[in-house]
Amino acid sequence: MKIFKKLLVIGAVMGAIGLAPVAFAQNNLPELGQTKADVAKRAFKEDAKCTKCHDESENAPILSIYQTKHGVKGDARTPSCTSCHGPSDQHLAGDKTGKGRPAPDVVFKKGVYEKSSEDQRADQCLTCHKGTKRNNWAGSAHPVNDVVCNDCHKVHKPADPVLSKQTQTQVCFACHKTQLADSKKNSTHPIDVKKVVCSDCHNPHGSTGPASLKKNTLNETCYLCHAEKRGPVRFEHQPVVENCANCHTPHGSNITPLLNSRPPYLCQECHDGTHASGSSVGFNAGGKQSGKTVGTVSANVTGRACMNCHVMVHGSNSPAGGYFQR
Repeated sequence: MKIFKKLLVIGAVMGAIGLAPVAFAQNNLPELGQTKADVAKRAFKEDAKCTKCHDESENAPILSIYQTKHGVKGDARTPSCTSCHGPSDQHLAGDKTGKGRPAPDVVFKKGVYEKSSEDQRADQCLTCHKGTKRNNWAGSAHPVNDVVCNDCHKVHKPADPVLSKQTQTQVCFACHKTQLADSKKNSTHPIDVKKVVCSDCHNPHGSTGPASLKKNTLNETCYLCHAEKRGPVRFEHQPVVENCANCHTPHGSNITPLLNSRPPYLCQECHDGTHASGSSVGFNAGGKQSGKTVGTVSANVTGRACMNCHVMVHGSNSPAGGYFQR
C-alpha cells in the first residue's frame, strides 16, 4: 500500500512539471524538475560527441537531422546520435593503432566504412519503431530480400521521399521495375499524377495478406476505393467474389479498364462452351454468316463484346439478373 501511495505522489509530481509517463522508458530520461530546455541542452551535449567532427563541412547533410522529428531535442523521446549508431567508444577514441579510426558500432550507409548487416541496422530502428504497422516486419518481403529501413527512408533529410506522395513512387520503382513499366501502360491507376501511390494498397513493413497488401485479401484492399463493387448482391459473379485479379491487373494494362486480356477472350477463359451459335465468334467474326458475307459483324466480338449484353459483370440485384444482363 505504501508503494502504491509513493507511485501516486510521483505521478502527481510528473503532472505538475508537465512530463509524460512515456519519458521514463527512454534513454534520454529527464530528471525531476528539469524543463524542456534542460532536456534539450543535455541532448545536444550528448550529440556533440559526434557533431564536433561531423559538422556542416560534411558532404552528406548530417546536421539536417535537426530539421526532422529525430532532431526535436526538447522531447525526451528523441534519440541521440549514439542511440542509433551505438556508443562507438573506439570510433570516438580515434586512431590509436595506426590503422585508421575504427568504424562506428552501426554504419547505415556505405562510405569510408562498410555498412553494418541488415539485421543490425533494422534492429536499431525497430528499437523505437515497433508495433502497429510494423508487427509483421519479421519474415516479410523486404527483410527476406535484404532490404531494411534506411534503404528506403532518409532519416537525416528534412523531407523523407518515401513519406511523400509526390516522391514515394520514385523510391519504390527504384527496385520494382516491372511495376514501373506497367504504370506507363494505357490503362492504369492515377499513379503518375500521384493520386494513388504504392502505400495506398501495400504495407511495405509486411502484412498478413498476400504481396504485403494492407488488408488480408486483394478484394478487401480493392474495396477501400471501389466500395460499389463490394456488394452484397443478389446474383454474384463467382470470379469477382473470389479475386479481382481474375480479370484485372492492378499496376497497369494496355486494355481498359486494367483487364488481363481483351473481351471476349477474357470471358472465354472460363466460359468455353458454345454460346449464341447463330452469330458465333471465329469464322463469323468478320461478318460472314453461314458462309455468306453480310454487313453485320458478330455481336460477340464488337465494342464491349460479351458486355454488350451482360452489362452487370460485377453482380446484379435485379430479380431477373441471373445472367447479369440487368
